[in-house]
Amino acid sequence: MAKMNWAAGTQCVAKGDHRKPKPGELAYHKGDILTIVDTSTRKGFYQARHNTTGEEGLISSTNVREREALRVDPSLSLMPWFHGKISGPEAVGKLQPAEDGLFLVRESIRHPGDYVLCVSVSGEVIHYRVIYQDNKLTIDNTQYFYNLIDMIEFYSNNKGSIATTLLKPKQKQGAKSAELELSKTGWLLDITKLTLGENIGEGEFGAVYEGEYMGQKVAVKTIKCDVTAQAFLQETAVMTKLQHKNLVRLLGVILHKGLHIVTELMSKGNLVNFLRTRGRSVINSVQLLRFALDVCEGMEYLESKKLVHRDLAARNVLVSDDSVAKVSDFGLTKVDSKVSDNIKLPVKWTAPEALKKEKFSTKSDVWSYGVLLWEIFSYGRLPYPKMSLKEVKEKVEEGYRMEAPDDCPPGIYSLMKICWEQEPRRRPAFHKLREKLEREMGKHSPDPGSGRRDGIRSGSGC
Repeated sequence: MAKMNWAAGTQCVAKGDHRKPKPGELAYHKGDILTIVDTSTRKGFYQARHNTTGEEGLISSTNVREREALRVDPSLSLMPWFHGKISGPEAVGKLQPAEDGLFLVRESIRHPGDYVLCVSVSGEVIHYRVIYQDNKLTIDNTQYFYNLIDMIEFYSNNKGSIATTLLKPKQKQGAKSAELELSKTGWLLDITKLTLGENIGEGEFGAVYEGEYMGQKVAVKTIKCDVTAQAFLQETAVMTKLQHKNLVRLLGVILHKGLHIVTELMSKGNLVNFLRTRGRSVINSVQLLRFALDVCEGMEYLESKKLVHRDLAARNVLVSDDSVAKVSDFGLTKVDSKVSDNIKLPVKWTAPEALKKEKFSTKSDVWSYGVLLWEIFSYGRLPYPKMSLKEVKEKVEEGYRMEAPDDCPPGIYSLMKICWEQEPRRRPAFHKLREKLEREMGKHSPDPGSGRRDGIRSGSGC
């Protein structure tokens, strides 16, 4: 029996096609993602919205299953066929019993930095050396690949210059195929339904493009390096658990020449640029408060999930078409508090205890939030103006705190200061900050019922 108690906001995956809906019902195809809007008066039915067409209608609870979050699982691999450093004879042993097209990839012991593709064909195992040159991989100097994922994808569809197409990956023991898991849980999207548009940004790890997926405007983060893609798989797993109006929503991932992370498109870009390009003449203090509240609510939700963001700053907050601010870039989000990888920390946003002892917590996020408030109320200025990073580190440790931005409401500046308490436990939690901001909003907003986004003057080119 299907579960009968899904709450509004639950995402579901269609188990089959429903192409001839009766009046009031929703049409969909197998694999489509549908969001429950409301329970229905009809028994066994829900009112739902189609995630791509935006249409609403009734769906039968027996024809859908809940879209599961992806387990954060270190054995989840984009390259389950990659066995690391093993010898040729070991590889041959693993490819028994012989089966045409059974394959694995290993690191070359004889030629460090190169790889070997081992394929079983006609009862034998052929070893193809994969040469790494000019940041690309090749077996035959005619076909070049960005990474191993790309190469395996190609030879699974084309024989090229090898003896047989690759038919069956030999999984490394303990590895789970990310592709299978993503597909089972409903997070794997179809590359053929994606149209890529213009490049809208260069991330540290790859380009970000605007695009369209089945009629919906999306942003696509492309990650070509397979090692980085593997690391981002964990970020993606975290994002599948998170559903909140002030967090950028993950729509799914595409595995094609690396990893594509597909999220809702935030058409007004990041908050720093949004504020800098519009300025005081366009955006009033009610709208600034609105942004501050949006971010606070997103962070309160992360706090409730015991997740630490670690890189909260106005550059990592994006603004939607209807001017809602949403927290993005969960790239450093971790459940634990130690940074294992040597990440260059954003000094001006990072709490003193995190800089000195690498102690990250919700309370260090609160410190960063204080800096973000300063960015919002200074209309996107760079924090600690005219100070070097070394000076910032030393001065803050000695107790220095930034002055209030021009025309900043006193109530907001006192919030910044409590976020910057030296002792982490003395900083407020995000839910307390939200209450204080709501009170502040009450003071500035003459009529709370007058609509949510009236802080931007109409016709101002936003």
